[in-house]
Amino acid sequence: MELSLAHPAVKAFVCGSFSGTCSTLLFQPLDLVKTRLQTSQSGMQPGSSRVGMTSVLLGVVRTERLLGLWKGASPSFVRTIPGVGIYFSSYHSLKQHFFQDSRPGAAQAVMLGGGARTVAGVVMLPITVIKTRFECGRYSYVSVSGALRSVCRSEGPAALFSGLMATLLRDVPFSGIYVMFYSQTKASLPPEISLSPSAPVANFSCGVLSGVLASLVTQPADVVKTHVQVNPQLRTTEAVRHIYTAHGLQGFFRGAVPRCLRRTMMAAMAWTVYEQMMAHVGLKS
Repeated sequence: MELSLAHPAVKAFVCGSFSGTCSTLLFQPLDLVKTRLQTSQSGMQPGSSRVGMTSVLLGVVRTERLLGLWKGASPSFVRTIPGVGIYFSSYHSLKQHFFQDSRPGAAQAVMLGGGARTVAGVVMLPITVIKTRFECGRYSYVSVSGALRSVCRSEGPAALFSGLMATLLRDVPFSGIYVMFYSQTKASLPPEISLSPSAPVANFSCGVLSGVLASLVTQPADVVKTHVQVNPQLRTTEAVRHIYTAHGLQGFFRGAVPRCLRRTMMAAMAWTVYEQMMAHVGLKS
């Protein structure tokens, strides 16, 4: 069946999956560096010298070669291709159900983005846990399926949902804030820009601004999520206390630069590609 004849939710899923594939392939190294920066805190003594983004990047290239920067790409793809598809199809379905052809306001945009991210986040959390462990360099998993079996066998299936609360506290506000800023900045563009050939560039710029703001607000939850998923014996509250005791408030912003770059560029690219593909198949995004 051709895509043009498919159900609108299926079209949104395919468009979202394609946009997520492109952005993951390009920006996976930033996610790996972010995870290494955050997990490096565990072995550091308070007051010791900080490890920076550049030193982590060079260290990975030196010890694991250039392709080492794409370590964790396989679980990222397994997570992103269906995950972004689920997100955009949920977003499209919620928007069509509650707003149809009307433009949602700021508060409604927050609820749309947050609702879609909740669905995608819960469904894809087991793969998110595996991806985080691949990237941190502490586990010797060979494949995604093997990692899933290993975790279930040694730690129980519940370990695949470790960090659920921190993940939702990170992803739901991020998506809600992102969609709100993105929709509002896009609405403020002059009509001649929105209808011109430069519309994708304008949309991408709106996405970059929205991504920076949303990333900074949700950075502490991302640090906590990483610690819980790498150390499943930690509860969310224990991880918060450990990070604060050992490293103070600045510990919650460890890895902020690579995460901000990655999330901002990934979200901006994903939304730009998604909207162009949706227009191509004849649907409003």
